[in-house]
Amino acid sequence: MSKSLKRVEAEAKALGLSIEIIREDVKTTTAQMAADARGCGVDQIVKSILFRVKDAEQHVLFLTAGGNRVSQTKAEAACGHALTRADAASIRAYTGFAIGGVSPLGHLNPVAKFMDPRLLEFPLIWAAAGTPNHVFSIEPALLSAKTGAQVVDFTE
Repeated sequence: MSKSLKRVEAEAKALGLSIEIIREDVKTTTAQMAADARGCGVDQIVKSILFRVKDAEQHVLFLTAGGNRVSQTKAEAACGHALTRADAASIRAYTGFAIGGVSPLGHLNPVAKFMDPRLLEFPLIWAAAGTPNHVFSIEPALLSAKTGAQVVDFTE
């Protein structure tokens, strides 16, 4: 088992979450690919979009419904910082995850989290579990409550 998967499992356990991590036989690097693999709607897929606080190492995570796009202006208003788009290298270094596998759980460093209200419209949502081939399902309100993700509108 990869280090990324182990971190996701360990944080889930520490938070009192019982999740089942599922390995997909196909890559789930895009929201549509993940939705096709899971047989659900694209908005039930959690996209983990990371921004970097301008002129700092700190990153901020925006958990958004698969069909939505993050508005940088609204994201900055939500977190109270000027932001720049994080690149693949900084995401991996700061979170420990590669793009396509960024989980809401198990980050190497503390990450402020914000959640798209659209996700709350579903009984279950699917999030990456640390690799592009692993996912888990969770009730959206439970994910928000356990991870401290603030529900706020930050989409276009």
